[in-house]
Amino acid sequence: LGLSIMADRFDEVKQKLLQFRDQRDWARYNDPKNLAEAISIESGELLENFLWKTVAESRRLNDSEIQAIGQEAADIFIYLIYLCEELDIDLMEEATKKLKLNENRFPIKAERSKED
Repeated sequence: LGLSIMADRFDEVKQKLLQFRDQRDWARYNDPKNLAEAISIESGELLENFLWKTVAESRRLNDSEIQAIGQEAADIFIYLIYLCEELDIDLMEEATKKLKLNENRFPIKAERSKED
């Protein structure tokens, strides 16, 4: 997908998520502390899907495992959207700034060793 299409899709999903939350009067629970805790908890649930797996096994997941991981990733995404909304953070803008920062911090090496 092109960046413009992705941005439009992101905005569409964000608006649907906020509407879903607001129709249920859940915004009152969406303070920054609770949302950060929810992200951490959901991240733990995501990680649980990989517990006791080797690196190789984590690359060979079955459809059910991938579906469960997708559900946890979606939970994290949703809470992150709510947190950014609460703190008036433009997530796409912040991600773009972070990418630029990382490009400066970690320039592409002319030659990469096999260990990299």
